[in-house]
Amino acid sequence: HNLPQGPVTSSRCAATCMCGIANMCVSCLRSRVDISEAIPKQVSVHFCRQCERYLQPPGTWLQCALESRELLALCLKKLKASMAKVRLIDAGFLWTEPHSKRIMMKLSIQKEVMNGAILQKVFMVEFVIQPQMCEDCHRVEAKDFWKVVVQVRQKTVHKKTFYYLEQLILKHKLLQSTVRIKEIHEGIDFYYASKQHAQKMVDFLCCLFRSKASQRLISHDVHSNTYNYKSTFSAELVPLCKDNVVCLSPRLAQSLGNMGQVCVCIRVTSSIHLIDPNTLQSAEVDGNTFWRHPFSSLCSPRQLEEFIVMDLHIIRDQRLGPSAGLKSSKHTLAEVWVQKTSEMDSSHQYHCRTFLGHLLNIGDLVLGFDFANANINDEFLNKMNPHHVPDVVRQSQHRIFGSKPKQKEFDTNRDLEEDEMLRKNVNIFRDASKVPVESETDDDGAPRISLTEMMEDLSLSDTTGGAGAEMMTD
Repeated sequence: HNLPQGPVTSSRCAATCMCGIANMCVSCLRSRVDISEAIPKQVSVHFCRQCERYLQPPGTWLQCALESRELLALCLKKLKASMAKVRLIDAGFLWTEPHSKRIMMKLSIQKEVMNGAILQKVFMVEFVIQPQMCEDCHRVEAKDFWKVVVQVRQKTVHKKTFYYLEQLILKHKLLQSTVRIKEIHEGIDFYYASKQHAQKMVDFLCCLFRSKASQRLISHDVHSNTYNYKSTFSAELVPLCKDNVVCLSPRLAQSLGNMGQVCVCIRVTSSIHLIDPNTLQSAEVDGNTFWRHPFSSLCSPRQLEEFIVMDLHIIRDQRLGPSAGLKSSKHTLAEVWVQKTSEMDSSHQYHCRTFLGHLLNIGDLVLGFDFANANINDEFLNKMNPHHVPDVVRQSQHRIFGSKPKQKEFDTNRDLEEDEMLRKNVNIFRDASKVPVESETDDDGAPRISLTEMMEDLSLSDTTGGAGAEMMTD
């Protein structure tokens, strides 16, 4: 029997397949059996544009980067139910345009078919990104949904310390989880959707604040025994600012190294920095000590009066007692005789001591508090010996030949220019809208900020153009 050669194998295989014999070739199995028919070739994935998170059913939102392992796992979970009867061999992404709202995935699967035969198939699945806003972003957009509010208050006339606190909050990026910010009288309210985010703000404010917490029941589910509360944190900042004149209690002054009761607040950071204008003795008061022994400002900035320096004498041999605290090395003690500019037609002068002798010159204009003619109601000041109360406390310097106009109230920007320690915690940028004005007179005492401190906002294209910027980068 002469058997035909090549074509016989194909016809025999075809006959075998058609007649229903159990043994079937691989090519026929692939043509007749599709092991991926139960797997959808196009699937929807929900994406929140506001927070850039993907929905993982039933209600979890995950942050996933494109072509990341987290996004791969999320997409495979969408196919988990349809892939119960097959075996996943390999899975990976195919590059697609990021703005196409499509995610292409290449899958390799295996499945056992007739009589133990195993088929493997490689195919593509397209994931279509559908926009859907998550619940957290819904609450943010509503602007009236909140669970916790942090109420920050400071009871002072001038808000210099409060302005400084705002800069600290911006520098440390504590507003990212804030739902809403509302400015009200004597402070600001920060609204949050969770208590954990609000607690971060309260912990940041703990240095000079005293806080109280309260909560109010909104709803109660008796079936699941869950409670819904709205919480409130009330934080009060110390009522002091830079350049405030204060009067300490005798007990607090003694604990700070027997310094004088009448002091000047030279800085408010995580603690209150005080200096005695009669001895240059300095001390720091933390928040806990202040709230145990509180003291307030004796005069407001609106009570500042303008004086002219008539005479000046530097004191170089001032000695402190054996139990005295630290002495400031950044200041110079001096005796000055000043006269009000509003009383230049008279010969009445005031004598006082100042801690800014290194800045003053005869003929300078200064701002100070007139204690001799002021009506001050303070518990500790009224009990002091009148001979220990100065006539004038000199607060700020203003050169008579300065190029800037006089100011009755302190300017926060000028405080930053004068204090390097304050500038360390504040982001300083150059204001391009401010045009520098050339003056024929030089103000040697004017504060200046170095270029190094403003490098973050440097733009070469602003001054040299595009070609100059390229030259510098090359």
